[in-house]
Amino acid sequence: MAKVRVSTLAKEFGMTSKEMLGHLAEMKIPAKGASSALEDAYVSMVRKKLAPILEARAAEIEAEKRAEEEAAAEEAKRAAEEAERERIAAEARREEERKISEAARAAEEAARAAAAEAERIAREKAEAERREAELEAKRRAVPASDSGSRFRSLLDQIAAQEEVLKEKKQESAKKEEAREDRRGNRDNNRRGGRRAPQKSEDAPARSSRRSSTPSMPAGMDFPNPDKQGKGKKQHKGHAAGEEDRYSRMAREAEEYSREKVLEEARAAVEEASRESTGRRKKRKEKREREAARVQEEKKIEEALAQGINPEELDAVRVSQGVTVAELAEALEVPANDIIKRLFLLGTPLTMTQTMSDDLVELVADDLGRQVKIITPEEENTFSFYDDPADLKSRAPVVTVMGHVDHGKTSLLDAIRNTGVAAGEAGGITQAIGASQVFINGRKITFIDTPGHATFTAMRARGAKVTDIVILIVAADDGVMPQTIESINHAKAAGVPIVVAVNKIDKPGANPDKVRQELTEYGIIPEEWGGQNMFVNISAKKKIGIDELLETVILQADVLELKANPDTFASGNVLEAKLDKGRGSVATVLVTRGTLHVGDTLVAGLTYGRVRAMLDPKGRPVTEAGPSDAVEILGLQSVPNAGDEFRVFEDEREARALAEQRSLKARIEEQSHVKHVTLENLFDTMADAEVKELNLIIKADVQGSIEALKDSLDKMDQSEVRINTIHAAVGAINETDVVLADASNAIIIGFGVRPDGKARSAAEHQGVEIRCYDVIYKALEDLDAARIGMLKPTEVEVSTGLATVVDTFKVPKVGIAAGVRVEEGEIAATDSVRLVRDGIVVFNGQIASMRHYKDEAKSLRSGTEGGIGLENFQDIKPGDQIEGYRIDQVARTE
Repeated sequence: MAKVRVSTLAKEFGMTSKEMLGHLAEMKIPAKGASSALEDAYVSMVRKKLAPILEARAAEIEAEKRAEEEAAAEEAKRAAEEAERERIAAEARREEERKISEAARAAEEAARAAAAEAERIAREKAEAERREAELEAKRRAVPASDSGSRFRSLLDQIAAQEEVLKEKKQESAKKEEAREDRRGNRDNNRRGGRRAPQKSEDAPARSSRRSSTPSMPAGMDFPNPDKQGKGKKQHKGHAAGEEDRYSRMAREAEEYSREKVLEEARAAVEEASRESTGRRKKRKEKREREAARVQEEKKIEEALAQGINPEELDAVRVSQGVTVAELAEALEVPANDIIKRLFLLGTPLTMTQTMSDDLVELVADDLGRQVKIITPEEENTFSFYDDPADLKSRAPVVTVMGHVDHGKTSLLDAIRNTGVAAGEAGGITQAIGASQVFINGRKITFIDTPGHATFTAMRARGAKVTDIVILIVAADDGVMPQTIESINHAKAAGVPIVVAVNKIDKPGANPDKVRQELTEYGIIPEEWGGQNMFVNISAKKKIGIDELLETVILQADVLELKANPDTFASGNVLEAKLDKGRGSVATVLVTRGTLHVGDTLVAGLTYGRVRAMLDPKGRPVTEAGPSDAVEILGLQSVPNAGDEFRVFEDEREARALAEQRSLKARIEEQSHVKHVTLENLFDTMADAEVKELNLIIKADVQGSIEALKDSLDKMDQSEVRINTIHAAVGAINETDVVLADASNAIIIGFGVRPDGKARSAAEHQGVEIRCYDVIYKALEDLDAARIGMLKPTEVEVSTGLATVVDTFKVPKVGIAAGVRVEEGEIAATDSVRLVRDGIVVFNGQIASMRHYKDEAKSLRSGTEGGIGLENFQDIKPGDQIEGYRIDQVARTE
């Protein structure tokens, strides 16, 4: 059953963890802090008890929601009314401005009309005065002698010249007055007023008087000297008055023009400044919007390159198991703020203590910060981003997957024209192998993964680094358990699957049956309307191989596989080993960039400089590009299969990263979870760390599983609940140990034994495996552990493991087994079990033991000999003989 943390339950009811802890205390439910996990029964009890609170909270939330909606509607209504008032006011202002503009235009038109009328009247008056002056001059003319004729002619010339000058002056004055009137009108219109034009009424009279008595040259005789003198004097005074008037008008016009020009200049400068400021502001806003858009695009590109949500880029990244001091440094807040919040949550911690993921999220949420917790797997991965212009086509990486003995390696042999399958131990692939072939000028990298159930983890790594999966299924066998696991791994990796139906040449082959069975797992042929391509082949007779390769190339063309070869290399470690002569040897697959001899790289927890590289055929190479698989030498230690590697330019940087990862790995190893066992079950229950016992049951037959589960259900579970999280028929394998490690469970074996990989994994992870032959013994141990009365006085100790190579007949003994000891040392006095395919078929004593022809007391690892079993003759090659002894051990608690 899944557990629920107190903090999660508090969020569900919309309350703080402290409030929830108070309710739990009232209901007598044990919980230490916000991170404590509650049983399913307790969770149901809390939900039933606090249902009224939840309903009240829901009603309160609904009421708040309605109030917010009403407030929003009221706010929208007020905003609409305000907008309407502003619109009406704006309309009124525009109407007023329009009226003022029309009045100004009308005043300007009237001023122009008045000025034109005045100018016309002045011209007509001047013309009449000129004609009158001419007639007066003619009347005054007296005809006499020749001298008088000459005199009159001279007077006419002078009068005519003065008339011309007078007319020019009058025209200049009128033009000046009209110009001033127009300037005044424009100025008044600009200022919202009108300035009346100034007219000089006495100008025509003065002009008339001036024209009636023209000035004469000095020394001339006139018929009437008195009149002549008087006329000259009047002329001089009139000329001086006109000169003063014109000077004054010119000075006023100059001052008016200067003031007007300055005012117009100031207005123009202000307008230009206002326009310039507006343009600068708009340009600045445009630049800011453009910069924000570019920043957002970069953010999205970076998020896509890392395969995360763009919003997560703003989150603070912290490692899993971060301490209080480290979290305070990452969030840039005082450590006391975090300690205070942890104390309020009921989980006081010191500066150097680690925090759980839930606590980190609660504290960060209370501080208003967003955090992303990085797991160790994510810390050991690298993120890259390549410009699409730098990407080039690369070869596909193809993984061949399927059940054991369905022909995976035989298919690769047919493609590569090699004989790998013939040289493998037991005819089974024991490690991930990589090879490259060229088909019609196209390169394809093949990865051959093991198909046996013990190599599930290897098969998973093969699916993660591949582009296309060839799922091979035997036409005579059909879908098998490892076939289903291969399908699940390929789907989890998100890669397309091409199905190769092998062994179609064998009698009883039925490819259509294989297609029908695969449809149950979502693998549907294209000819049936699905998306998976099927090809019928025979690896031994090389039937359909070319068609399969063409299908793979077609699928690769659809995927448009690309990578950037012109950068530092990165990829994955496919397999690694320690060679006595060459040191650490790792098989790597380059997924990006180009790897060169001499490059410094980091792979998982190790680093080193590439001293040499070998291609899949064992030939030395100097570089490896995308989709190339090579063996590299020069790493400081052996990396783990599946680790990512990356090339660094600086060796010191690579060494620092590897040392940092190694330090974190050692710290995690020291703080490794202590798994529950039957011996410490009671003490663990007393410490309130465990209120339930998880079991994984493996048995030889399904009936034994049902009987054991039924008996466990009938046991008293008031103190501790017994959960069977997994039950299956078959031997205890490594997958069962991984599941037990993740769920803190105990593995119970009934009539079955763990294999070598499972034993090693259990010892490494601290998982307890208990094997029984009779059901009541298992029930007694479980019940005794539950009540704290377990008496582990007898402990089984494994002494050795031997494999039956052949059998032979011995007189008086019967069938004996020729064995090769694989592990430990088997003594003649030890008890032994005969295990066949993970099932115990015999449990007893050794009847005889020989080393060649001599009697032997024991057989050590690496030696061969003969073993006869007491009262048992059904021995077959391939069986395993496991030696053990029972030691009496006192309890240490």
